[in-house]
Amino acid sequence: MRKLSPLKPAFNSIQQRLSVGLIGVLILVGLLLAQLSLWVFDQGLRRYFSTQLQTQSETLLAALVRGTNGIELDQQRIGAAYQRPFSGYYFLIDFDGKQWRSRSLWDHQLPLLTQRGLQRALHDGPEAQQLLVYRAQFRRFGKTIVIQVAQDYTPMLDNFRRMQFMGGGLGLAALILLVLLQRYLVARSLRPLEDLRAQIAQLQQGQRSTLETAVPSELKPLVEQLNRLSQHTEDRLKRSRNALGNLGHALKTPLAILFSLANRSELNNQPQLRDNLRSQLQQMQERISRELARARLAGEALPGAHFHCAAELPDLISTLQLIHRRDLQVHWSAPADLRLPWDREDILELLGNLLDNACKWARQQVQVNIRHNPVAQHFELVIEDDGPGIAAAEREQVLSRGTRIDEQVQGHGLGLGIVRDIVEHCGGVLQLQQSSLGGLAVVIHLPATNAC
Repeated sequence: MRKLSPLKPAFNSIQQRLSVGLIGVLILVGLLLAQLSLWVFDQGLRRYFSTQLQTQSETLLAALVRGTNGIELDQQRIGAAYQRPFSGYYFLIDFDGKQWRSRSLWDHQLPLLTQRGLQRALHDGPEAQQLLVYRAQFRRFGKTIVIQVAQDYTPMLDNFRRMQFMGGGLGLAALILLVLLQRYLVARSLRPLEDLRAQIAQLQQGQRSTLETAVPSELKPLVEQLNRLSQHTEDRLKRSRNALGNLGHALKTPLAILFSLANRSELNNQPQLRDNLRSQLQQMQERISRELARARLAGEALPGAHFHCAAELPDLISTLQLIHRRDLQVHWSAPADLRLPWDREDILELLGNLLDNACKWARQQVQVNIRHNPVAQHFELVIEDDGPGIAAAEREQVLSRGTRIDEQVQGHGLGLGIVRDIVEHCGGVLQLQQSSLGGLAVVIHLPATNAC
């Protein structure tokens, strides 16, 4: 009755790992795509502005004319943006040691750069502006003319930041949507496995004998193999039980004959031989019963139907009352829906032996209490009677196989020994205590964690 590990926590773990993995991948890919998109957009804008600034530098070159004082800058050919302070459009012209600066610079100085074309780095401008600077070099009037044109790039940077925030919000919403969609798809994909887990649990509880084969094609070989294994094990178990039953019946008749021969009057003249023969036959009977019980327990490869307390106890108690005496009061107490998750035959044999012993020794009353303790995670079975009880010093001796305290009551003393085997097989604990009714109380704790 080994307990199979539940699959539902495994499904939840798989779903969590997939969700965490998806979130990590989406965040990484989203950040990379966002940064790459902004970089591509930034480079496109810079190329566009580079073309504009180049055109403006050529316009400024055309504004240099010969005047009465030599080479002069014709203010009529300069755009109004260069006249308005801090407009975001600036220039610096260097010609033969002479410089012209746009009025928009006010008192700010543009650095004189050496690299031609659009500068990669942004430069500080007036009013905390970030400037995109273009440097052009021309040859005119027999001299070298250097023209630097700058444009405020701060609005673009502000737009980039707004795009990052907007993209982050949209990305977060998309991430949540994708994670929810992924969890739904994973749960839907794992649903056949969850159904299979539930069927295996029903198989363990004896509520079904085979698994349904109407499953996805990926799971069909597994289900068919499990069904074949279950059927094969069940067949072997049936053959084993039948063989054990046949062996038990086959040995009963020879043993009965031998007991009869041992009790014949011819052996009265040889009391030592008669007593030895009876003792050996008794040991053989007890050993056969013991080994048959052990073999039946060891053969439980697959669990059968579970023990339903409310359905099984009344019939068991009625049978025992008929066997012993009708005026014996046997009371039982158990939740209406309580099922003991062990093989029904094992629990019937366990309770049958204990109740049989209790009914033999009880004066008027036997009490059976079965309950589940979810905190301690065990089932507690208590069988009490109002009989003479057993002294504390003799309780351990009674648990030994075949030991009896009073030879006047019918029975061969194997009951508690078989009960002990079943309790040990289920991983439980068996104790003999003083009953509140005045007699013996047999207390059994069966751990729910070891249930099949």
